[in-house]
Amino acid sequence: MKIAVVGTGYVGLVSGTCFAETGNQVTCIDIDQKKVDRLASGEITIYEPGLEKIFSRNLKERRLHFTSSLSEGIKDAQIIFLALPTPTGENGSADLKYILGVADDLGKLLTVGDYKVIVDKSTVPVGTAEKVRAAILASGSDKLTESFDIVSNPEFLREGAAVEDFMKPDRVVIGTDSERAKKVMQQLYEPFVRQGNPIIFMDEKSAELTKYAANSFLAVKISFMNEIALLSEKLGADVDMVRRGIGTDFRIGKHFLYPGLGYGGSCFPKDVQALSVSAKEAAYDFKILNAVMEVNRLQKAFFNAKISQYYSGDLKGRKFTVWGLAFKPNTDDIREAPALEVIAFLLAAGASVTAFDPEAMPNVKRETKLAIEYAPDQYAALKDADALIICTEWNEFRTPEFEKIGGLLKAKVIFDGRNLYDTAHMEGKGFYYESIGRKIVTN
Repeated sequence: MKIAVVGTGYVGLVSGTCFAETGNQVTCIDIDQKKVDRLASGEITIYEPGLEKIFSRNLKERRLHFTSSLSEGIKDAQIIFLALPTPTGENGSADLKYILGVADDLGKLLTVGDYKVIVDKSTVPVGTAEKVRAAILASGSDKLTESFDIVSNPEFLREGAAVEDFMKPDRVVIGTDSERAKKVMQQLYEPFVRQGNPIIFMDEKSAELTKYAANSFLAVKISFMNEIALLSEKLGADVDMVRRGIGTDFRIGKHFLYPGLGYGGSCFPKDVQALSVSAKEAAYDFKILNAVMEVNRLQKAFFNAKISQYYSGDLKGRKFTVWGLAFKPNTDDIREAPALEVIAFLLAAGASVTAFDPEAMPNVKRETKLAIEYAPDQYAALKDADALIICTEWNEFRTPEFEKIGGLLKAKVIFDGRNLYDTAHMEGKGFYYESIGRKIVTN
């Protein structure tokens, strides 16, 4: 099939590349000519494990193409995916200006009789499909009504595992009432569900709400466990034991039960807030979501308080090492990364920070004004620091050389925001080790 993907951000680039991997002809479109040139020359613009290999293969096999021209990109396409940003607006809702702007352009480019399926791949509020349809007709002609269908096809990609998630989805959600569009989308996704996982058809509004509901529910689990962790500290319980105890209950499941610094990234913060705003607009007070956002906001503050209390509130002149800048491992995404809030707190208190992250340092340098030093590796970052602070659970941080850490730090102090190390294992190593929801190892 011939596919156009408008937008070459995280979702657009992964989607376009994976569609090409199953033999489709895919043209990715972006208004940033420099980015288009980089991608067309074989330079991948995001870090995502496994993506570069199939990106290079499909570029070489000429199944994957890039252009900055919308008219050129959609010319022969049977399906047009809109994978555009939906940033948070002033009131917390998703800003649809990019999607509706492209919809307006499409109305001027579509021709009567040349049927196309236009797919909202971005995470969008309920009712967006109707707005996209109206925008196309408003800038084009009422005669186009039978020449296109709007479909909602939300993505459920985990950063760090997006290629696997796309190639072997646990479900594909497609929102449309058009039988013609259903057949097209069924044909497109059949190669991805050969193992029997379902393609679930529903109406557009239900599909739009499904994405928000999924991310918000996962955010609820994360925030619930963070509250349990804080309660564990006050009661003298071990949150790891609690997590194992409830995670084996099949009704709860073991995923998203790890306490830490709260959720971040491009999806959860934005989607939870957007759903809350949508609820308010529908005159519904979504109490759980409001609590989830408050818990997530406070989680970083509680962690910062641990550090401050250890030094009796005086951080001025101290030097800290931060391991991990990305919001999660296996990505270079720093959007809403908890590490950045922790670092901002330390700097505001008069401390200095040296940081290391395997992938995210270039993005922090480029996208923030944080006055921090960057180390070439995790151990170089430790030299003469008062303490090590762990903010992202990269695999290379899981089994470090503790003797080497102790020899490089001024004092053997670790604040672990991701509970990477077993407290029993840390006993006898000579460290002050404070994590989340577990006993403090003082040695």
